Amino acid sequence: MSRAPFVKICGLKTAQDVDAAVEAGADAVGFVFAPGSPRTVTAAAARELAARVPAGVLTVGVFRAQPVAEVRRFAEESGVRGVQLHGEEGPEEFAALRAVGRTLLRATAEHVRSCGEYGEDLLLLDAPDPGSGKPWNWGSAEFTAPRGHWLLAGGLDPETVGEALRATGAWGVDVSSGVERERGVKSPALIRAFVRAAHASVR
Repeated sequence: MSRAPFVKICGLKTAQDVDAAVEAGADAVGFVFAPGSPRTVTAAAARELAARVPAGVLTVGVFRAQPVAEVRRFAEESGVRGVQLHGEEGPEEFAALRAVGRTLLRATAEHVRSCGEYGEDLLLLDAPDPGSGKPWNWGSAEFTAPRGHWLLAGGLDPETVGEALRATGAWGVDVSSGVERERGVKSPALIRAFVRAAHASVR
């Protein structure tokens, strides 16, 4: 890997966390709109947080098995420029959410051959239990990296992200629980350490 990996910090809820991610050099920040998560925020709260993010950093709304109409409404009300779907959505749902300037991310725990099969711009390979911090066996000899722009997620933290990137050749990484001091509460210090470790993997 000769370029710095794409880094997404997900599940942000406070201005301090957003500022830490941006200042550390994250390429994207995620706001969870899926119900039932300790990281869930309202569209209004996400809009205020997204307003702190410079144009060069992607703001992403994260959804899980929610109707397309609801996803579209939250995306428009919050002003996020990316939509990430965790669920059973197919190509039709991705096509329905396509809009000028909007980046679509598909999150799945299944092995996928290539990014873009459902019309997504970025593919995210996640653990079977998203947001739990439990890793999946990306180090297995049976693992085959997808083609295209894909992010590795699931059980990553500042101590493991470098090894994971070198082992998988992932285009980027996504983290949430791995930069928390307790469930749902981010640590600015861990956010900075994660981005620093991910970038150091290319040296």
